[in-house]
Amino acid sequence: MIEQILSRKNLLQAMSKVQKNHGSAGVDRMPVTRLSDLLAIDKKDLTATVRSGKYLPQAILGVEIPKGKGKTRLLGIPTVTDRLLQQAVLQVITARFEYEFSNSSFGFRPNRSVQQAVLKAQGYINEGFQHIVDIDLQTFFDEVDHSYLLQLLYRKIKCRETLRLIRKWLRSPIQINGKLVKRRKGVPQGSPLSPLLSNIVLHELDRELERQGLRFVRYADDFSIYLKTKTTAQKVGNNIFKFLKRKLKLSINREKSGIRRPVHFTCLGFDFVPTYKKGERGKYQLVVSETSWKKLKQKLKVLTRKTTPMSFDERIEKLNEVQRGWINAFRMASIQNKLVELDGWLRNRLRYCIWHHWKKPERKRKNLIRLGIEQGQAHAWSRSRMGGWRIAQSPILGTTITVERLRNRGYISLLELYNQIKPNTVLFPMI
Repeated sequence: MIEQILSRKNLLQAMSKVQKNHGSAGVDRMPVTRLSDLLAIDKKDLTATVRSGKYLPQAILGVEIPKGKGKTRLLGIPTVTDRLLQQAVLQVITARFEYEFSNSSFGFRPNRSVQQAVLKAQGYINEGFQHIVDIDLQTFFDEVDHSYLLQLLYRKIKCRETLRLIRKWLRSPIQINGKLVKRRKGVPQGSPLSPLLSNIVLHELDRELERQGLRFVRYADDFSIYLKTKTTAQKVGNNIFKFLKRKLKLSINREKSGIRRPVHFTCLGFDFVPTYKKGERGKYQLVVSETSWKKLKQKLKVLTRKTTPMSFDERIEKLNEVQRGWINAFRMASIQNKLVELDGWLRNRLRYCIWHHWKKPERKRKNLIRLGIEQGQAHAWSRSRMGGWRIAQSPILGTTITVERLRNRGYISLLELYNQIKPNTVLFPMI
């Protein structure tokens, strides 16, 4: 297997994938753009070191990112060389595990998506399985037991060199605030291998749920079980808690876990509300959760902050990128009315940025005249003591910096993006 991993074709494919992901540099500060030079100069030395078992991974760079509610998540960023080798290993070993993974597992797998997971959950709920065991694993990626994981890997991978390499990556220390910290458990988020390794561990949970004949949906470490009665749900929840603790050595977050009814259940950013259409009593439709709306608005607010140092064209480009990604993720829900409201707020934020960029009163006066405002009125507004946000919402900018003018500069509204994709059209293969 190690020869397959280190083959020229596999390494070039891995290099292309790592470069395409545009990841940050690790502890050695080497950017992904230098990968081509590395393979051209040191490929023979690198592959020979890996074959002989003498290759030593460098430390992982620990970076904390905001998680919400004031909490942070620790990401582990391997060096570019380690990412290249991990991606090469991933491409070879994935096929050995993928075929046996559960149909109810959707996270980090080819041809599977969040939308498929949510639709499956909605299907179970609408079939009458409306007592939901919602389980949140506590710091899952930090708690994975290395010995147990290596045992699971050994079932499918008999290559000693490959297993030794994976074990070295698992035991690599992590650098946090300049200090090296030993690791004896956990799979750091941020490495190419971590999604597959997490699925390999949690596949044991999937097997247990399937053995009991339960309906469930799992996306990485988020999973929920669907049952018809509260009593059965309580019994199943207790059994799964014991299985996680004893077999997988994982703990659940008791505050975020429990038995839910559909109206109190959130699945991967979606909520469920009853539909009152004739003939559909007891059925539920998808809506975007309040948390997901807040996260989108926060991202848009950061990009349209007047003090954010970027040109208007750069701002529009990043805005469109964020909006398109969000619409693709939540296109299944009925969101038109909220999008109209959000679009109006966002356009005013852009007008505020433009007004702030004009800065001096004389420049504001000249630009207002260019946009068709009569000279006296332009002079009065340019010297106004009214705050910039109030002016952005006033008719003076609404009638000059129009939607059409913004569109000519590249702006695309959320509603336009939503209408470009028919929300009722299935754009991914169903299982």
